[in-house]
Amino acid sequence: MTRHQQKTLLERYQKLIEISRGLASTFDLDILLDRIVNAAADLSNASEASILLYDEVKNELVFQAATNEPVMRGLSVPVGSSIAGWIVRNQEPIIIGDVSHDERYFKNIEDTVNIPTYSLLGVPMIAKDKVIGALEAINKQDGDFTLEDQEILMILGAQAAIAIENTRLFQQSDLVSEFVHELRTPLSSITTAAQLLLYPSLPEEKHIKMARVIQTESIRLSEMATSFLNLAKLESGRSTYDVKEISIAQLLDDCSDLMSTNAAKEGLNLQREYPQDLPPIQGDYDKLKQAIINLISNGIKYNRPGGDIILRSYSEGDNLIIEVEDTGIGIPKEHQDRLFEKFYRVPGSENISTGTGLGLAVVKRIVEGHQGHIQVVSDQGVGTIFKITLPIL
Repeated sequence: MTRHQQKTLLERYQKLIEISRGLASTFDLDILLDRIVNAAADLSNASEASILLYDEVKNELVFQAATNEPVMRGLSVPVGSSIAGWIVRNQEPIIIGDVSHDERYFKNIEDTVNIPTYSLLGVPMIAKDKVIGALEAINKQDGDFTLEDQEILMILGAQAAIAIENTRLFQQSDLVSEFVHELRTPLSSITTAAQLLLYPSLPEEKHIKMARVIQTESIRLSEMATSFLNLAKLESGRSTYDVKEISIAQLLDDCSDLMSTNAAKEGLNLQREYPQDLPPIQGDYDKLKQAIINLISNGIKYNRPGGDIILRSYSEGDNLIIEVEDTGIGIPKEHQDRLFEKFYRVPGSENISTGTGLGLAVVKRIVEGHQGHIQVVSDQGVGTIFKITLPIL
């Protein structure tokens, strides 16, 4: 090794030390994963890098982060017939000069994101003797991947695995703590109502009222548990996305058809304002449907008698916009910034409709999983618009 090569290698190790400090400074999984893939591309001088996390239950690998924007978070890769799967199964690194000649290469990903792969360096991410995924760098920018590149990426992969597991544990304990705290209110209501039902002198109308309290709070608990599990999967990176080309008009038609009866029961008018020739996007149909239905449901819950809910969509440059507008009570400006926080409910809203405080947090995660973002515009006493922006791929 020449003196120049030694110096270059030393500089890379110094950079690795700096990066390691950064990995330990956050418990936000999205920020952490983004730092890891950018570090991997930088340290190996690759054009792109990505992280695939291993789902033991489904025995599949799931893309969770990549330096290239078009990669859809949640794309799954088979463990038994992919290079990343080989890395996880064997818990060994690999260097491939030309993936087109390797039978393990899973070309479906390249076809989906339209980014060609030539050379590849992949390493396992192992924490506490348990493999949690694979870290891959693709397309070396000057020559071929080397054993030095592999050694540095192995060190980064080991540190990344520990940081990811620590972040998952922190998020889960934090989310469970919040969930347990939120359980207290409905459980307290159920306990009180059940105790009152034991009194033989309680009038019949009170019996009926207490039974309804138990029924309402039990339904709320069930909805909270479902939303909690959905959010936990989305936040931990364990939720997979079935990515396909989606007709937005068809998706919105399905959502509208499903919710129009609910709206009519409340005396509300659900309107459609979108052309049928909207550009398609790549995404998970069911998850986007879940997000839009949640927003329509909110529009129904917090509307005024005889009000409207408008489902709107249009293209704007390289993005597709989906809006759910209602003519309801609106949201005070001082509460709008907190709407997407877990378990947050606008004070006073519980007098209008019961809820879990998790629905909008789930919507936000789904939208961000599609490389999009969501925002809210609301005037108190006038209505609210939730605006989803998604890339047209």
